[in-house]
Amino acid sequence: MSYQEMLFTFLGGLGIFLFGIKYLGDGLQKAAGNRLREILNRFTSTPFRAVLAGIIVTGLIQSSSGTTVLAVGLVSAGFMTLRQAIGVIMGANVGTTVTAFIIGFNLSAYALPIIGAGAILLFFSKRTSLQSIGQILFGFGALFYGLKLMGTAMDPLKDLPQFNQLMLSVADYPVLGVGIGTLLTMVLQSSSATIGILQQLYMQGSVTLTAALPILFGDNIGTTITAIIACLGASVSAKRTAASHVIFNLVGAIIFTLLLSPFTKLVMLFANSLGLNPAMQIAFAHGLFNMSNLAIQFWFIPQIEMLVKKIVPGSEKNLNIRSVTLSEPIIHTSSVMAIEQAKGEVIQMGRYVLSSVKSARKYYNDTKEEWRDDVLQYEDAINQCDIELTEYLVKISATVLTPLESQEQAMLLEFTKDFERIGDHSMNIIRYVEESIALEEKQRAKDKRNRTKSNSNRETFLLHDEHLELLFDKVLKNIRDALQVLENDDIELAQKMLDREENINELVELLRKKYIRLMTKGEGRAADGVLLIDISSNLERSSDRTLHIAKYFLGNKYNFKYDTSNFHYEKPEGETSDDSIGDNGEVLD
Repeated sequence: MSYQEMLFTFLGGLGIFLFGIKYLGDGLQKAAGNRLREILNRFTSTPFRAVLAGIIVTGLIQSSSGTTVLAVGLVSAGFMTLRQAIGVIMGANVGTTVTAFIIGFNLSAYALPIIGAGAILLFFSKRTSLQSIGQILFGFGALFYGLKLMGTAMDPLKDLPQFNQLMLSVADYPVLGVGIGTLLTMVLQSSSATIGILQQLYMQGSVTLTAALPILFGDNIGTTITAIIACLGASVSAKRTAASHVIFNLVGAIIFTLLLSPFTKLVMLFANSLGLNPAMQIAFAHGLFNMSNLAIQFWFIPQIEMLVKKIVPGSEKNLNIRSVTLSEPIIHTSSVMAIEQAKGEVIQMGRYVLSSVKSARKYYNDTKEEWRDDVLQYEDAINQCDIELTEYLVKISATVLTPLESQEQAMLLEFTKDFERIGDHSMNIIRYVEESIALEEKQRAKDKRNRTKSNSNRETFLLHDEHLELLFDKVLKNIRDALQVLENDDIELAQKMLDREENINELVELLRKKYIRLMTKGEGRAADGVLLIDISSNLERSSDRTLHIAKYFLGNKYNFKYDTSNFHYEKPEGETSDDSIGDNGEVLD
């Protein structure tokens, strides 16, 4: 086999292996009912339970990186504490050893029949459960077929003098092996792939156990890169979670590199006693390493938490975000109570939305990272509420409901989507402000190079617009009132919301005309005008979403059919708006 054929076969085998791992994990996740995030969210009350949750979830999705990213997201959303996340991360490192043990059984000879069986279930079965099983089998077979191709490509390496010299250097200098394992896993983005390659090389006799173990230790460090990427731009809590992942794996690699000689002897002792094949020896070493690392560092979780707080400074806010509490058994015993429970969670979701818009406003006025981080955390919480409430309300709809219950169920489902969209509008505002800051910095750098002065001052021109501030006030009031209407069936407040909407539309139109006029006169920058129009448009759409609640309750009072697409509310004679906008933009009582 030529070097070119070796390279192509190896790359092809690696691609099939990585696809198999991903496809297998996706199939297992589907079979698990896509409740993995809930397992992490609800079953991490103690460090021991957090470790178990990490092991279970990683075993199901076949990816410690995936579990760690889930933990980072939960911490960022405020659903999980840093201490709980550290336990999950420790468990994830143990759970990822399952893949190495699977590879150790060496089923490469049966890879193609397994792929064939999986394909039959995937393409010829209409049942979702059988398709999930087919996906698992297909991924399982692809994993072993990819390993077989990689093994074929790497077999000539044992006769290559340069490769043999490198492995001798690794045996003499374990730190080199740790570096190789770290780099290889960072590049492949899969610790399982690195272990699989190592198992193949060890089976062929290309590497000794003394050279293989340091690479295995480095593999655990390399897998932290995914969590680091996931926390970029996230909250302080999420960054601390990723830092704890790095510390746990780095400390473990250092400890066992220093204890390489006795650890190697211990692995060989167990391997000879249990009669393990070469691939299973690497799997056993991987499992023993991670279990021992967990046993050592588990007792130091509080100290690890303190250390990462010093490494990643900053204030960690308590945003009072809690997990969604919905009881599924109650759906079948009392649909009324189930709907009431869902309504309470929709109101809680609305409170997150209100806080998100408030934080977006603060970021607009004072571009501190803490306000941006708050919006990110609320967005995660809102999205999680949306997922769980939608699933719960759909399950309620599958039961026997009275016409009124059916209407309330549909109403809550609609409001859930409304609140989720308002959360997205808050994220849009954050993005627009960030883009404006980036443009301003670019302009200042350009002015500095050209030694010219910008024709506008962003500090006074953009961030203190009285009409946009007024628009924020009115939209926030509409959201507050919508929650009040939903909670108390307050018809009078619903009427005020519709009256206020006229003022909001007037304000948005005024802002558009104002900045078009400024641009026409050449005052300020076009980017600032676009920013203000974009923000006002998102605020207007947010307010429109709250009107669904007002229209629903007014529809019930005046016997209108609830249809948000064509609902038209005529203001009763004699009622007036709570305020309005004059021709020059002034607020009139």
